[in-house]
Amino acid sequence: MSITSGSRRLFLHVGNGALSGSSGTLNGTTGRSGPVNLVAVTVPAAQLGNGTPLAMTSDSTQNISLYGDGNNTCPTPASQVMVGAGYRRNSGAANANLTVSSPANLTNANGDTIPIGQISWTVAAPGSGVPNVIAPGTFNGGIQNLATVPGNTYLENCHTFFYANSDVRAAGTYNGRVTYTLASP
Repeated sequence: MSITSGSRRLFLHVGNGALSGSSGTLNGTTGRSGPVNLVAVTVPAAQLGNGTPLAMTSDSTQNISLYGDGNNTCPTPASQVMVGAGYRRNSGAANANLTVSSPANLTNANGDTIPIGQISWTVAAPGSGVPNVIAPGTFNGGIQNLATVPGNTYLENCHTFFYANSDVRAAGTYNGRVTYTLASP
């Protein structure tokens, strides 16, 4: 969706976030606001390594677009994470790039690992006027480009994460953090 041109600003929203200004516009400042959300899956013993992907849950509660249009972009935040990126500028043709970086593996307390490539995501935005503008994919243990954000544009959609469940793994809680970044030249 289009946003009004103005002083150069980047706006990135992943899961539970907040606008850093109070006017409901893209007038944020550099920095972080809001919690780091968690996605998780519990693999039932009877399904260990059977190759059937399992949907992951989320502790996100954000369902309404932070852009200020009131869209119910992610109607089921317990199974989705909203991702939004906006780039405002006065002039020029440069774009911003939305990327995600991931570790090579998820690791448990005993040092056992699950390759991050076992985690993928689909996208949807049933309540948005611009659905599926951020690509679906599978984490690769590096930096991945998700979307190019043209000047004076805001993109958002919901990511639903899945665990591939393709191998039997040691019991435990496995952790890893992915980081979304929005950058412009």
